Amino acid sequence: MQTEIDKLAPGGGSLMIAWQLKGKRALLVGGGEVGASRIGHLLGADAHITLLCPEKGLHPTTKDYIAKYPNRIAYYDRRFTGPAELHKMDIVLTAIDSPATSREIVDLCRQAKIPVNAADIPEFCDFYFGAHIRDGPLQIMISSNGNGPRISALMKEKVQASLEGYEGLALSKIGQLRAELKERVPEIGGSLGRKRMKWMSKICNEWPLIDFTLLDSAMIQKLLDEGWEKDRVPTFTEVCSKPRPLGVEDSSKGHRFGSNILIPIAHFVAGAALMAAVILARRR
Repeated sequence: MQTEIDKLAPGGGSLMIAWQLKGKRALLVGGGEVGASRIGHLLGADAHITLLCPEKGLHPTTKDYIAKYPNRIAYYDRRFTGPAELHKMDIVLTAIDSPATSREIVDLCRQAKIPVNAADIPEFCDFYFGAHIRDGPLQIMISSNGNGPRISALMKEKVQASLEGYEGLALSKIGQLRAELKERVPEIGGSLGRKRMKWMSKICNEWPLIDFTLLDSAMIQKLLDEGWEKDRVPTFTEVCSKPRPLGVEDSSKGHRFGSNILIPIAHFVAGAALMAAVILARRR
């Protein structure tokens, strides 16, 4: 009989984390179409990029990045030359057509204990990129663990279509509220720390996500005064003088954020499973 531990740790997956690269050094070997995509991800993570690629191999988007971010991208018109290129690098990525050169770079990175990704060669990679959705602070990654990148892309389309478009802004406002609350209650851990986390969870559960988009500094302070200080969750109308967006119910009635995301995903997974069953049946 399968236990809960077995369900949680079946193996064969990746450790899904949000890797903080702000201010860290990233070496990118290759500046073609895939390299341009990697640059976009690295810039989005506030990394400092060293790019090695002959000029003739640069994708137009890569050229635009180099021109627009001269303080973030150090570009060198040449190929990878050897171990010295890895000096002080925190992360390395290859996006080139030569598996042999990628293998050489991967081996050097392993010796230097530097995480490395070789585009289109999953067995060489310490980490994968997957399909990404980005909306301000909201980041969603879907990974097939190197098995089917196209399926990851299809899943991304399904998830993206289920989003309303204001989630990133709402999360930014929630982050401001959380920061202001931590100013009042800086304690980490302990009873106050747990109470702070519980209160934030309650308001996130009880307010429709779209209501958070209307918060400003004055309203955040009022929400803390009327909510945190009195150990309750005020309704949106108690805190906000602005009219609620059309079609949004009173926050006192609660909401089920996420159901519009989960249902399309469930349908997609069921459809994919059915298609796989049909294909297998035909092969038999």
